[in-house]
Amino acid sequence: MLKIDTYKIKKFLKSLFSPITVMFIPHSSRKPKSLKLPSLGIILCLIIWFGFAFYVFSTYVGKKEYDAMKQNLIYYKEEFNQVKSSIAKIKEAESEFKQLLSHKDKEMLFRSFKDSYESGSVSINEIKEQINQSLERIEGLKEFIQEQKNIYLSTPKGWPIKGRITSEFGTRESPHHGKKEIHEGIDISAPKGTEIYATADAIVSFSGWKKSSGNMIILEHGFGFRTIYAHNLKNLVTEGQRVKRGDLIALAGSTGNATGSHLHYEVWLNNKPVDPFKYMKEEVTEDVSKKN
Repeated sequence: MLKIDTYKIKKFLKSLFSPITVMFIPHSSRKPKSLKLPSLGIILCLIIWFGFAFYVFSTYVGKKEYDAMKQNLIYYKEEFNQVKSSIAKIKEAESEFKQLLSHKDKEMLFRSFKDSYESGSVSINEIKEQINQSLERIEGLKEFIQEQKNIYLSTPKGWPIKGRITSEFGTRESPHHGKKEIHEGIDISAPKGTEIYATADAIVSFSGWKKSSGNMIILEHGFGFRTIYAHNLKNLVTEGQRVKRGDLIALAGSTGNATGSHLHYEVWLNNKPVDPFKYMKEEVTEDVSKKN
């Protein structure tokens, strides 16, 4: 049977309540001072102090972790907003594509321009990088499409007037003196007053009278193209005016040295006359600029 040593217990309890004297000895002639503190009180104070210190330390660490989490949340929120903004730009670019492309070109282009992003877990930075790369490709593609659109709209297409070709491009016998000459355009017979239309987007560089051509219009289309419309009864456009393909620009007549009512129509490319008929073979479809 375990024997309890009551003497040692009493001695231990007595030591807990026995005072501890703390001496304050000044570096002068003044008398030393003493302070008696119970041992148990000192122990309790130490326990309370360590407990308070632990609490303060824990609270400080917890606040730092909370602040770090808060900063992370703010960062990811900003990143998410940037991703949303990039996606909105992609949608906006897609909308612009629909305005730039004809229907058939649209289908072909979007089949070839298709990014296949693999499904799975990716970081926001990876998503941003992919989106930025896509936006760069889209910007390059937009510039290319815009240039192709401008070329298309600046290339003469279709008939400038409803009528019948009476004199073709190239060498012919002059209707005035019967000698061989180079005919730099084609003549399209049409009744006086028949409407004449621009065959491509352009700026009117000349609208006036020339002795042999009568009332004449010259359109500058860009990309090396120029068209000429001569022997008009009346010009309906002025110099410096912008016109689009299909705009009414003149009425057919027989002014100048014309032998009858017709339109003399020329197409020039890089300062050389070319056969207009090859540009008239393809019928003009709906203007792509009017498509959604």
